[in-house]
Amino acid sequence: MSKQAVHDVSFLQERGRYTGILSWILSVDHKRIGLLYLFSLMTVFLLGASFAFLFRLELIAPGKTIMEPDTYNQLFTMHGVIMIFLFIIPSIPAAFGNFFLPIQLGAKDVAFPRLNLLSWWLYISGVGLALYSLISGAAPADTGWTFYAPYSIRTGTNVSLTVFAAFVLGFSSILTGINFITTIHRMRAPGMGWFKMPLFEWSLYATAWIQVLATPIVGITLLLVIFERVAGVGVFDPTKGGDPILYQHLFWIYSHPAVYIMILPGMGVISEIIPVFARRTIFGYKFIAFSSIAIALFGSLVWGHHMFVSGQSYNADLIFSLLTFLVAIPSAIKVFNWTATLYKGSIYLETPMLYSLAFIFLFSIGGLTGLMQGALALNVQIHDTSFVVAHFHYVMFGGAGFAFFGALHYWFPKMFGRMYNKKVAKTAWGFLFVGFNTLYFPLFVIGWMGMPRRYYDYLPQFHLGHLISTIGSWIVISGVLMMFSNIIYSIFKGVKVGPNPWGAATLEWQTSSPPPTENFHTIPTVEGDPYDFKGITVQ
Repeated sequence: MSKQAVHDVSFLQERGRYTGILSWILSVDHKRIGLLYLFSLMTVFLLGASFAFLFRLELIAPGKTIMEPDTYNQLFTMHGVIMIFLFIIPSIPAAFGNFFLPIQLGAKDVAFPRLNLLSWWLYISGVGLALYSLISGAAPADTGWTFYAPYSIRTGTNVSLTVFAAFVLGFSSILTGINFITTIHRMRAPGMGWFKMPLFEWSLYATAWIQVLATPIVGITLLLVIFERVAGVGVFDPTKGGDPILYQHLFWIYSHPAVYIMILPGMGVISEIIPVFARRTIFGYKFIAFSSIAIALFGSLVWGHHMFVSGQSYNADLIFSLLTFLVAIPSAIKVFNWTATLYKGSIYLETPMLYSLAFIFLFSIGGLTGLMQGALALNVQIHDTSFVVAHFHYVMFGGAGFAFFGALHYWFPKMFGRMYNKKVAKTAWGFLFVGFNTLYFPLFVIGWMGMPRRYYDYLPQFHLGHLISTIGSWIVISGVLMMFSNIIYSIFKGVKVGPNPWGAATLEWQTSSPPPTENFHTIPTVEGDPYDFKGITVQ
């Protein structure tokens, strides 16, 4: 028996060593780890959405409604921390990347299965620390998710524990990135060259490099905040010779590339869904693939556009403004190519396709309003207003969030071997789409009028916008609860389906639903285009 065969036998034995709950939380099977991430992510999403629902309710009218100002500050801080660090950054790579990257490559597992399990345990540890910071000792952090110095150093709230939770989550992100890069380089099936990979893999590849290269910067920055709070070193505190602007640079050097950690995998999902439900080969495959790499590259160079009003030099402002406009080009390439793929296609308006079309619409609004903020004169007018809040949510929730929900409905039958109730799924999509625009579009209007973001109270002229926005939050929550209830019910009671209910062409649909332990009974050999639908019919 060869060394590889001995390794495979021992690895299978390790997978079957435990039973019950231990067979999940100690599993090295990438599919089970992906499901562990998925259920964890859905849970923290509901928690973060609950916080948003409460502080949005506070803003339904001027003056105090249901909470005090300190509680409001703590709620929107924990909403941001949960949604950014616990949900959006890990969401698609951790859940669907873990589950489908090896299968789409024709591999048995990721390159480092035990490291993959460690990354999930680090993620759960970070989640636990973040949630513990809500109830332990001092009041929850009230700094906003950016932890800006010097306030984050001086406040008496539980900032250190929350910051340390984000630090631990960074390690999980780095390990996942290392695993994905190695898997894509070393474990592609015979015949799968770089330009025969599904575009989802290209998006995960670009994302993984950002995770590996940019995350250590914010990790060091967050540790410095803790050291300054504990030991009183003067890195960011101006009263001790520190520089709070340095904190902004270090934070955004990571956090703007992190925006692309959030959105690039979502773009990869859309590139998978649109060809399947338009029954057309993706238009401009290489342009979409290389645009993912270009977004990762240029997106790492534009952090200074968050600091146009910080007092940095005019020349720096000009350079960062130019780079902001340049980074829009590869994103526009994707949108144009998706639209070209739809042209003259045989379009099936299944639930994943509805989420993809919503993604294109909402992300385009978010991207165009982002370009508005890249213009120097305009940025001064709308900086730190609710216009920025609306833009951010159109990109993050309307983009990454809707892509996550699209991926969930697209790959659900493959992951569980069952189909959800399609009518309920489409109804939930309708609630989410209408509610999302009702919730966030008024914030563009009142932000343009001068409404500052993060304010507990506001002037009467902003009341109508906030009232409409709060009503929109009720519609969104209704859609989320309807969608999640449908998904959870269908895991156990959904109608069983075959291996390829959508008539898709990529490798994950060529194996059983759910996939067997090692994904394929024999390693496949790849020939032809990854989006060749010839001879494939919809079940």
